[in-house]
Amino acid sequence: MSSFDEYAALLRHLSTQQRAGEQDTATKTERHRHLGATVEYLHQRLLAQGQRLDHLGRGIGLDPATAGTPPGSGPPVSGPPVSGMPVSAPVSGVPGAAPVSGVPGPPTAAGHPPVSGAPSGSPSTVGVGGAAAAPGRSEVGAYPQTGQTDRALPVAVSATEAGVPAQRAGAVDPATELELARRWADEADRYAQQAEMLAQRPALLPGWSPMARAVAVYLGFSGVAVVLILILGLASDVGVVGLGTVVAWMCAGLPAVALIGAWLVLGKWGRPASGAAAPPRYPLLGFLLCFVAVPLAYCGYLVLVRLLR
Repeated sequence: MSSFDEYAALLRHLSTQQRAGEQDTATKTERHRHLGATVEYLHQRLLAQGQRLDHLGRGIGLDPATAGTPPGSGPPVSGPPVSGMPVSAPVSGVPGAAPVSGVPGPPTAAGHPPVSGAPSGSPSTVGVGGAAAAPGRSEVGAYPQTGQTDRALPVAVSATEAGVPAQRAGAVDPATELELARRWADEADRYAQQAEMLAQRPALLPGWSPMARAVAVYLGFSGVAVVLILILGLASDVGVVGLGTVVAWMCAGLPAVALIGAWLVLGKWGRPASGAAAPPRYPLLGFLLCFVAVPLAYCGYLVLVRLLR
């Protein structure tokens, strides 16, 4: 009876372990599926960010194909070659094996002096089980025992000095790394949106509206035209320039020059960096400001001169 109870208890224990194993397997499978979906989502986001950066680069006149070299494509880093420990002895325990000669010693790291007691370039001719294994036999060329107590030990070359990358300290959690990648992707999207907003603003008066920018440019060129027409008026008063010339420049010449100059400036520096759409330049407003402001300013100058006289 007791054996049947033990058998039933064992079956219950095995059934519990089986269910726990199946649940653990299902949990790991679900976790792997979730990690795979996250990786695919981040991959799509990175592709979209790359396309957005290419679009911004083309907007500022930068060719994405020649923008720069990818990381790791530069010239190789100079340094001492990394090689393993050369084999300079036969396998121990094999009778009659002769030592291997002509094999150079281990390379030294950059910045370290050669090992004292071992001349550079001399081949290693002593192997395990050869002459070095019998120090008391002088006929086979054993090392002398006198004056050898202060022989320097070989200099150990660390993996970092040899150029081998150090391993990470602990295990990396894939979920944590993916969460960090998602946060960096969010930061990249935020900076890309800021770059797009800056790229949509023109270089000339970026904080102003298109209407205010056009008015400011037209008024600026009209002011320059007014200054020039006042200079012509002063020249006409002293008899240097005729009245007909002043009237021609006042009614047609200077207003047309101001209108064309403002039109060109708005088309050149009033255009945003991204987007090929032509900016609004309000030609009717420019015509009124240029062809009305200059004659009115000259008429005001004449009235002021008459009042002062």
